[in-house]
Amino acid sequence: MITSYRMQPANFNPEIPKELVLLSIIAQSFFQPFSLEDNLLVILTALTSGAGIGFNRATLFLTEGDKLKATLWLGPRSPEEAEAIWTMLSSPGLGYAEIVEHNRELVSRLLPDLQPKLKALEYNLEDEDLKYPAAAARDKEIVLVTGASTEPRVDRRFLNFVQVEEFLCLPLVARNEIMGEIVVDNAITHAPITARDIELASLCGLLAGNYIHTTRLYKKVLEMEKLAALGEMAAFISHQLRNPIVAIGGFTRQLVNQPCNQEKCQRNLQIIQEEIKHLEEIIFRMSHFLRIKIKELVPIDYRPILLGIRERPDIKAKATGKTITISLPENNSLILCDPVYFEEALVNLLDNALDVTPPGGRVYLRACQRNKKWVTITVKDSGPGLDEKSQEKMFSPFFSTKESGLGLGLLFVRRVMESCGGKIEVRSKPGRGTMFRLYFLARERGST
Repeated sequence: MITSYRMQPANFNPEIPKELVLLSIIAQSFFQPFSLEDNLLVILTALTSGAGIGFNRATLFLTEGDKLKATLWLGPRSPEEAEAIWTMLSSPGLGYAEIVEHNRELVSRLLPDLQPKLKALEYNLEDEDLKYPAAAARDKEIVLVTGASTEPRVDRRFLNFVQVEEFLCLPLVARNEIMGEIVVDNAITHAPITARDIELASLCGLLAGNYIHTTRLYKKVLEMEKLAALGEMAAFISHQLRNPIVAIGGFTRQLVNQPCNQEKCQRNLQIIQEEIKHLEEIIFRMSHFLRIKIKELVPIDYRPILLGIRERPDIKAKATGKTITISLPENNSLILCDPVYFEEALVNLLDNALDVTPPGGRVYLRACQRNKKWVTITVKDSGPGLDEKSQEKMFSPFFSTKESGLGLGLLFVRRVMESCGGKIEVRSKPGRGTMFRLYFLARERGST
């Protein structure tokens, strides 16, 4: 017997232990868009959902340098609003996704009114006289505050904001670094915060701290990659533009400083004109390859385009002494792409294949329908192939194995495939050539 179960329960079940409900709610973060705000909202939902831990409200603080700043607040502002929200959230058939979406809308609706009050809750973590809730973050300790109005170590600004006698401070820590803090309370029900509540809430705090740390680390990696790419671009541009600029400068100085006959002046001007044309070509190719704008994907018949590419003058000239073998199905499906970018991508691959194929060699261009979803187009050369290091770098900007290559062609092809919802595979071995296989989404003729 085979019995199927949902990967996650669709609806809340009040009979399920809170630990399992909490785990299910937090698991939603893996299905949300990869944004810190979404993931933290899932954590706040787990803390404030009636079927989760069940706190009434939650305030989120995040660190910014040595400052701790209130950034998000989730929960009702009054008993009437709480009753309306909890009635809605207890509706039969309501699932996790609906509750997270409801909380997202609630935060968006409340934030404009609360933003000035949240902005006032900013603390310097270096302050020696730091009060709660910020002191809990600084000390990296979970703190339960009771009798808040008579406790001198509680910040009055925060107390005026939450207006409760009891609240729980959950520092968000990752790798012994303070990421922020979540403060929860039961302002509406006035239910006491129990040791079990604190134990479960601490798990949420641990996850939230790691979410923030991972996101910030990811942003740092992206910044490092951008800086590295910028350095590569500067070196590349310097290398590509140096020779034409030096030539233009040298021949211009000759024309300005040294008298010359008409024939010599004409020659110098011709060289300057050619070098300027070379510069224009470099700039055009860089701007064209790095900027891809596909407004709409349309079903296209790839067969006439591929047959036309073989007849292009530039391709025929490169193919002199070599053979291009084309294999295409007779009754082919259509593919989703932009016809102009599709042709340019294939021209790039075929151009590269002909560059590395020796005289007497063969280049293969094949198309076939793998299944109902994909049509594949393959370009294979009989060149020297690529080692592992070159394969790892082949889609990096400005990497090229050709002396005069810009190193943007394969990056352009990959970006076209991504924009078309397709994918690209590469197989290569030294001495056995290289094969590129492009996967395009298939469309039957006559279908919409």
